[in-house]
Amino acid sequence: MTTTKSVMKKLPEVTLAFWIMKIAATTLGETAGDLFAQTLKLGYFLTTIALFLVFVVTLVIQLRSSHYNPFFYWTVILSTSMAGTTMSDFMNRDASAKYLSGGATKLGWGPQGLGLGYPEGAAILVSILLLIFLGWKLSGMTFQITEIVSFKGEALFWSAILVSNTLGTSMGDFLSDSSGLGYLGGAALVTGLLLVLLALMKVPAVPNVLLFWIAFVLTRPLGATAGDFLTKPVAKGGLDLGTAGSSAVLLALLFGLMAYAHLQERKAGTAALEGPEAHAVSLDKAGRR
Repeated sequence: MTTTKSVMKKLPEVTLAFWIMKIAATTLGETAGDLFAQTLKLGYFLTTIALFLVFVVTLVIQLRSSHYNPFFYWTVILSTSMAGTTMSDFMNRDASAKYLSGGATKLGWGPQGLGLGYPEGAAILVSILLLIFLGWKLSGMTFQITEIVSFKGEALFWSAILVSNTLGTSMGDFLSDSSGLGYLGGAALVTGLLLVLLALMKVPAVPNVLLFWIAFVLTRPLGATAGDFLTKPVAKGGLDLGTAGSSAVLLALLFGLMAYAHLQERKAGTAALEGPEAHAVSLDKAGRR
């Protein structure tokens, strides 16, 4: 039974390294999404379509994989973060001077944005996410990600991930741009909430699965505010490092973390395979005595 679970495992263990990689991926998702949509002036509409197609391609690769592969898994997380950034921007923003800097009146081809605003956009995304979880609950499938091994379970998982990353972007942009907290204030608030969730893990009455999904949503606005802090002008409270430079550094960091996770996974797999053989040799030696 243990061997079967090891072979069929498609999703990672939730450890400190998992959350570090999640924040790195979501921060890169913010800077890369802004790079394509704003710096390269492709606009929210075209960029959303392009990045959603990237998400579909990476998801197909992940779904076709027979076991957990850190590169496949975190590439999908990154693609949902990038697509979530521009999906949120397209939903919430428009072509007004409030969102388009430098006197620009247009950003790329196609619709400039629906202009729903962050509260309305977040309400829609929360509703969609709750509907996904309701369907997940009615399906009778587990919410424990380390026990998700079926195609249907993974499809539900990744649907929730895409919507939660889009929702997290809306929350992050609201905290940074509209709440008055600024980038550092927004990041500090989210960090405080995450620490509360960490403390609640010690409370038996609070399900860890619920805490996981709340934390997963909250780490997205943390990445969004961190990304904005790196890229936005100094006059707006940022470091003005630029979307291209920030994205390159974050990509190198994320690939380094993925390579480390891949090595750890290979070591674990080798140890699992050698375990029974070593045990057999030990028994054989004991029998000869």
